[in-house]
Amino acid sequence: MRITHIGHSCLLVETGGARILTDPGAFAEGFEDLTGLDAIAITHQHMDHLDTERLPALLAGNPQARVLAEPQTAALLRKVGVDVHELTLEEPVPLADARLTAVGGVHAEIHADIPLIGNVGLRIETPGDLSFFHPGDSYGALPAGIDLLAVPLNAPWAKFSETANFVRAIAPGRLFPIHDGLLQPTGRAVYLRNLSGLLPEGAQMVDLADAGPTEL
Repeated sequence: MRITHIGHSCLLVETGGARILTDPGAFAEGFEDLTGLDAIAITHQHMDHLDTERLPALLAGNPQARVLAEPQTAALLRKVGVDVHELTLEEPVPLADARLTAVGGVHAEIHADIPLIGNVGLRIETPGDLSFFHPGDSYGALPAGIDLLAVPLNAPWAKFSETANFVRAIAPGRLFPIHDGLLQPTGRAVYLRNLSGLLPEGAQMVDLADAGPTEL
């Protein structure tokens, strides 16, 4: 599996002959220049996961790509004329030799007075390759058998103790930070240092920020 961390929660995942882009949001730079995508998968509607202003350019450069989105997000995209496949929980979507499965369903609470919205985690796997999980904005879904985990590092909805407990519950072989667009470099280093000291036994953290395409 090859992963490129484009920024924040936006990743290019290459596995099983498929090129899958996740969460092309406002804090990620350069995703609109990508071509050859098989799918564009969107966990939820927040602007840091879906940049509606740059989405048309991305779609124009990838007319063959399937747009896969959480149901509420899919409804919003249809209103602006996007041909989108609504993800159904636990129903795998085949993409070349890979498959993508939506899990979860609800965004983490930011505040009791802010209405909850839909959110799906994305499980991406290919037989004989790694099983990868991108949770979107929630620690609620805990799929089993995950080899590689993308960990939201900082968010208005996230408490650090919950982040560490989420990683321990998933217990991946490897993990890397995402959802870090609100952090200055000094603060990001603090988060990484603290999380590194709380990993489950045998887990390895890698940092894909600015690393380019990385084989894992």
